[in-house]
Amino acid sequence: MSDYLLGQPEPPRTRLGARFAVFGLIIVLVVGLLTTRLFYMQVVSGGYYAGLADDQASTNQPIAAARGLIYDRAGRPVAINVPSYVVRIRPGDLPFSDRDAVVSQLSTLLNMPSSDIIQALDRNADQAFEYVNIASDVPEDVAHLIDEESRDLPGVDVTVEERREYEYGPLLSHVIGYTGAVTADDLAQPNNTYLPDAQIGKSGVENTFESQLRGTNGSEQVERDSTGRVLRTVSIDQQPQAGDSLELTIDVQIQKEAQQALDWATQLVNLQRGVVIVMNPQDGEILAMVANPSFDDNLFARGISNTDYQALLNDPNTPLVNAAISEQFPPGSTYKLVTGSGALMDGVITPDTQIPTAAYLSIGPYKYWDWNRHGFGPLDIYQGYADSSDTFFYQLAGALGADRLAYWANQFGFGQQTGIDLPAEARGIVPTNDWKQQVFGQDVFPGEVYQAGIGQGYDAATPLQVLNAYAALANGGSLWQPQIVRRVLAPDGSVVQDFQPQLIRQVGVSSDVLQTMRIAARDVVTTRHTFNLVDEPLVIAGKTGTAEFGVRNAQGQLPFHTWFVAFIPNFTSQQPGDPAKTDSQLAVIAFAYNANTKGNAATEIVKYFLQEHYNLGVDLTLPALLQSDGYYSN
Repeated sequence: MSDYLLGQPEPPRTRLGARFAVFGLIIVLVVGLLTTRLFYMQVVSGGYYAGLADDQASTNQPIAAARGLIYDRAGRPVAINVPSYVVRIRPGDLPFSDRDAVVSQLSTLLNMPSSDIIQALDRNADQAFEYVNIASDVPEDVAHLIDEESRDLPGVDVTVEERREYEYGPLLSHVIGYTGAVTADDLAQPNNTYLPDAQIGKSGVENTFESQLRGTNGSEQVERDSTGRVLRTVSIDQQPQAGDSLELTIDVQIQKEAQQALDWATQLVNLQRGVVIVMNPQDGEILAMVANPSFDDNLFARGISNTDYQALLNDPNTPLVNAAISEQFPPGSTYKLVTGSGALMDGVITPDTQIPTAAYLSIGPYKYWDWNRHGFGPLDIYQGYADSSDTFFYQLAGALGADRLAYWANQFGFGQQTGIDLPAEARGIVPTNDWKQQVFGQDVFPGEVYQAGIGQGYDAATPLQVLNAYAALANGGSLWQPQIVRRVLAPDGSVVQDFQPQLIRQVGVSSDVLQTMRIAARDVVTTRHTFNLVDEPLVIAGKTGTAEFGVRNAQGQLPFHTWFVAFIPNFTSQQPGDPAKTDSQLAVIAFAYNANTKGNAATEIVKYFLQEHYNLGVDLTLPALLQSDGYYSN
């Protein structure tokens, strides 16, 4: 019962009603404002906010272009693209609390160090919802197993991507090269269009012709959720355009023959390094280029491990370096082509001039010995070249002087890059007085001129430079730019660019002098300076070379490389080749690093190659000459 009913006075209502009235008015005002704002946003500005929502849900992303293919001159594919299982992780979908367990499980399944996986994730820590490739070329059974265990591997995804496949692996790795992950420096270049996970040419023609091979990326509109995950493809804005393909000058069959010849000698001699190059001297096309040791470029295509990469980098015989073009060595007696041609051109001698040779020449207290330690008596250029008499060519070099000798060397392409379409070509060294002043602050000494005349001392050349000089001799004086790529082809097979032979220069040597030197090169063979090479059933002309280097042993002896460079005058079944002519279709060089053999290892390598290439049906190789004679030991 209320107090009012008990006779108490009724409380005043005026103050309480006013409060309810004010409160109600506030509610009406707030609801009205909210309603008005909602109406404005949904009706008046609805289109604007709907557009913002669409922009956030739909984004543009690139589509990677397929890389162009590579073929040899006969159309054999040597670098192709194949599907490959790739394991990747989206960091944003991998809870940090599960990271160690997932990484450990993947490490076991993929047989790769956990540290490699963690490093890959950490490098991309700022892109939580972009996939990070962890392993490529994953075996199919492993890929399926990872896919089946996806519930226990949050953030892990298995997909199929294209990767490079090098059909012949080590056989062509120095020529073709390999691709590798794009670097931060590449991505920072102006007008860069590489994707963060793109593969880029690192060496060989993969590098030189990167712009032609890489293609043009496409683009697509995709729908993402609020976390950035792709939900679906909305549209394809631009289809990717595959890269152009390359047709090489290399013939895989000739490459195999060159590799077989080099491997044959390597097994007998245990050569540390060696080179064989085959060229068409009429246009500079490289038919084969082999350098041992080589490497398997598929290791890079499949994702090389850090262990394998460090092993290649730390190998003292530098398998990643193409010794045919990127290393330079003393050319030895092959350089006597320069000295002899220069002496004939400058009138120091004529083809008939007889020059006395001796066991040695003296300059003050220094003796400069002939290689046989006896001399050969009076010799003309033919005999001097055939016997490779050092004292004969000392005298020619001394009469020419350092600068004129260098001039003729430059004419034949020494001391300058050939311009071959491969990266990292060395220049070589041709000593002049200016060069020595710049390097050592003094002129070339007379004894150093003697050494330069026989391809020793400061002289340094790549195997390709030596071959190119002899190709110019064989063809009558045209110094061609060596060529590895013949044509660039569009994806439909049409020709985009057809590379024509590029003439560097006509060497400034008369046709008569060049003919004299070609005949002298044939005399190297017919006098049996190359032992039984003359018995091969085809005409061969060329020059041997032995080049000392390194540190003397206790007996004062130096280790040595061997060279042999040859050209084959054109012939038919009825007509043998004529070295006086300029019609040779093949020139070949072999270089045997640190050979130290009884005979010239490079000559035996070339002999083996020619027997295989021309299918001569004989085996005149002399393995006994490839035995070490104990001439040098550390």
